[in-house]
Amino acid sequence: MFNALDLRPGGPGDMGLIAALMADAFDPAFGEAWTAGQCLGILSLPGVWLTLASIDGVPAGFSLARITLDEAELLLLATAPQLRRCGVGGRLLRATMRDAQTRGASKIHLEVRATNPAVNLYLREGFIKVGERRDYYRGHDGRSHDAHSFLRSFDNN
Repeated sequence: MFNALDLRPGGPGDMGLIAALMADAFDPAFGEAWTAGQCLGILSLPGVWLTLASIDGVPAGFSLARITLDEAELLLLATAPQLRRCGVGGRLLRATMRDAQTRGASKIHLEVRATNPAVNLYLREGFIKVGERRDYYRGHDGRSHDAHSFLRSFDNN
C-alpha cells in the first residue's frame, strides 16, 4: 500500500506527465492510449477535466473526463503499473464520479477493452454493461479488440 494518495486538478502543463503515464500504463498491443496532442486537444474543450493522482509527489495515475448536459464520460483512466490493485484507480474513478455529479451529471459512461482487468473495478463501482463494439481497438500489431460500453447512473435524491 501507500502512505497518502493526493488528487489534484490537472491542466495543459501536465501533458508530459500524462504522456509518460500512458506510455507505462497502456500496452501498445491494444491500441488504447491517446497521444499527448489528443489529450491536449480535448482538454481545451468546455466541460473536460483532468484529475492527477500522486503518492509522495510521484505520479500514480490520472483520469480524463467530460460532461455534456447531464451526461459525463470517463475518457481515460490510467494507473502506474506498479500501483495497480492498490486503490489508485478506484480513488480516481470515485473522484471523477463525484466531480461529474458536482458538474450536474445524472450518469456517467465509459468504454473499455472487453478483456481489460479494469472491468472488475467498474462493475464493483456500480457500472452496468450497456453495449459492445466489435473490433473497436486496434493494436500496433494490427490485431483488433472488442470494446464494452458501461453506464452508471447517480442517485441524486
